[in-house]
Amino acid sequence: MPDASRFTVRAAVAADRAAFYRICLLTGDGGADASGLCADPELLGHVYVGPYLALQPQFAFALDDGTGAVGYVLGAEHTHDFEQECERTWWPGLRERYPAPEPGRRASWSRDEKLIDMIRNPVPTPGWALERHPSHLHIDLLPQAQGQGLGAQLIDRLLTALAAAGSPGVHLGVSTSNHRARRFYARVGFTELDAGPHGVLMGRPLPRALPTP
Repeated sequence: MPDASRFTVRAAVAADRAAFYRICLLTGDGGADASGLCADPELLGHVYVGPYLALQPQFAFALDDGTGAVGYVLGAEHTHDFEQECERTWWPGLRERYPAPEPGRRASWSRDEKLIDMIRNPVPTPGWALERHPSHLHIDLLPQAQGQGLGAQLIDRLLTALAAAGSPGVHLGVSTSNHRARRFYARVGFTELDAGPHGVLMGRPLPRALPTP
């Protein structure tokens, strides 16, 4: 049986960036390894990791097995403000680095081209979802850290921080076909807010943080 006691949850630091990018890639195909799908191994991290470490580091936490990060949870307190800040400071440099894919080839775009399109044309979170769940998160764990209750510990650490900051609720997106992830989120208190053919939006209210004595 795996020894969960060797893992610790800690605040992320700048030196975790490379490990977080690697974890994102190794879990980027619905929880499976996406390294064979992406010609540029950093693209997934540029979308799902980099802006959080750069813009909301106070809501970034690592799962450490004693040798380094093997998982993470990343959050943004105010999703609308975070998306606006990404537009001002995060996406412009990446847009200069990655040319837009040809629109006429959209049906045959590679995984890299789809990610580049997300960088160049990010879809804002719908306002109705932010009324009660203004914060959002991303969480990923390598296989050796899964199935031991560690994901729940990461979620708890982030939700405690978001509640202390005054957030009333948090949401996340998950692939419709990722049934394992949907079951996990349901176990830690998330309910489905909306579902489409490609993704499910899930949310969880946060308790009002108690004042510090």
